[in-house]
Order: sequence, then structure tokens, then C-alpha cells
Amino acid sequence: MEAAALALLAAFFAAMWLLRQWYRSRPNPSRRVARAGEIPVGGFLIFQYPGNENPCILIRPAEETYLAFSRLCTHNSCPVFYAPGQNEFACRCHGGVFSASDGSVLQGPPPRPLPRILLNRLGDEIIATGIAKA
Repeated sequence: MEAAALALLAAFFAAMWLLRQWYRSRPNPSRRVARAGEIPVGGFLIFQYPGNENPCILIRPAEETYLAFSRLCTHNSCPVFYAPGQNEFACRCHGGVFSASDGSVLQGPPPRPLPRILLNRLGDEIIATGIAKA
């Protein structure tokens, strides 16, 4: 009886691992985020990617520069807020701070950088095309 229960438990965890691997390997859809010039230099726009339950933030730190990151702090999934003067994202829940240049952690407790959203520009359209692998 114990052996059957252990085998069933092992099969369950193996299936969960395979499902996780499949989910991670799926290609992300392309999604229009904004038009170039729609956001002023130093401004930002909140959007969802790859799904409607995934808040992200698009920033425009310079005239021809657009960057995007997940808006969820990697510590406790609280929203981060853009501070253009400091070139940072700040999490108000526990004091985490991230670089707005690359999403790296500048101040703990977040254990990982913010996931970066890959962008392409097609004419004046800014398109999210994926999530960078850490």
C-alpha cells in the first residue's frame, strides 16, 4: 500500500514538473504595447503581458529608448513604481529597489531582478514579443 502511494505521489510530481517545463517553453504572443511618442521622455505606461493577469511597465528614459519590465516585485509580488529622477523602480511593500536600466536589484529584499519584457519596434508601433530569460 505504501509503495503504491509513493509511486502515485512520484507520478504526480513528475507530471507537475513536465507541465511546468511545457509552460515555460511555450512561445509568448506578440502584443502591441504603445505607439512611439505616445509616452513622453521620463514617462511610463502600465500594460499587461503576456496575459491580462501579468502587469508590466513600459518606460521611456530617453528620446529613442523604450524599456519594459514586469511590474511585480520578485520578493512578494507587490507592484513597483517608476522613479525617473532616480532611474529606479521602487517597491513600497518592503523597500525593494530595482534599476530601471536593466531590472537588477539595487536594494533588498528582492531575491531576483525584475523580468525584462522583450520589445520590437515596427514603424511607430512598440510590440512586446517575449520575456528575457534570466
